[in-house]
Amino acid sequence: MSNSNLAKDGATQVEIRPRYEGSNICTWIGFKHVNYMVEEAVYDHLRQHGLPAGKLYERFGLGVDITDIDTKILTAFHIDDLATATVRPGPDKGDGKRFLVEFTVEREGQPVKAVASKVAVQLRLDPRGHSVEEPPAELAEFVVDRLGAGAEPVVLEPGADPLDQLTAGTNSFGWAWRMPYFYCHFTERVQMSGYLRQMEEVVDLFLEDRGVSIKTLLDEQDWIPVVPHSRITILDEARMEETLYTVYTVENVFKRYTYTARMDCYVLRDGVLVPTATGRITHGWAVIENRRDWSLVNFDDRLTDALNGKAGTGTAAGRGATA
Repeated sequence: MSNSNLAKDGATQVEIRPRYEGSNICTWIGFKHVNYMVEEAVYDHLRQHGLPAGKLYERFGLGVDITDIDTKILTAFHIDDLATATVRPGPDKGDGKRFLVEFTVEREGQPVKAVASKVAVQLRLDPRGHSVEEPPAELAEFVVDRLGAGAEPVVLEPGADPLDQLTAGTNSFGWAWRMPYFYCHFTERVQMSGYLRQMEEVVDLFLEDRGVSIKTLLDEQDWIPVVPHSRITILDEARMEETLYTVYTVENVFKRYTYTARMDCYVLRDGVLVPTATGRITHGWAVIENRRDWSLVNFDDRLTDALNGKAGTGTAAGRGATA
């Protein structure tokens, strides 16, 4: 196994198809599965440079963890697309090894840039006690004992419900859910794809809570949500079977065309809410024109009011507080 390549690697390419699971409405691929393709490209890049995730863990006890993923979707993927990913080393920022990922896809016989993403990777040393070799010195700068960039904890007020405190006085929706094992990897830690699932689901719950569920707008107006940009950063570790408190806050509705929202995730430990991840997502809405094509639309009053917190009463799925 070559080990110095993590610091000095060159560009790699790999062809990737989107997974069938991500084709939820017509044949378009959702943002979560686009990010899955980015993840797959990064892990293949490491593999091509002699650093497969499996061997790093089995031999050195190092878990390859994506801790930051910032993805812009420029062209929608369809289920049968064969996309080409190019992965290059990016400028390091002291939070792990960084990569730049670009996808192209063929449209009318020509390659079109479809995705641009920035990714950070950390090598998490597993302390579970199984015997492993000492990690090579060349990897040392990327090895950490704990994932994340860190963030200031929030002290829970005496007798307060975590979601009530976190959403009070804001245009937010809160959701608490126990982290299952299948959101984790390397035995116990919630992985980036788990947070991508959280982001996808909290958006779905938020829209239902506000009376503009995805099915409602689909049935009544042939509208679907589209995502041009998403980002998630891991701040600390959330563990298997902990309750994750996820708060989704609308930050800006831009000219009835797009809106941006922030996702913040916490776990409660010893009376303190520890931030474990933060992210942002940009949404627009599009009208379905035919089985393959859609076009962006301006928000109507119902959707605009819902996003601005002028509608919705809360549901059993979570707890919202409106401005």
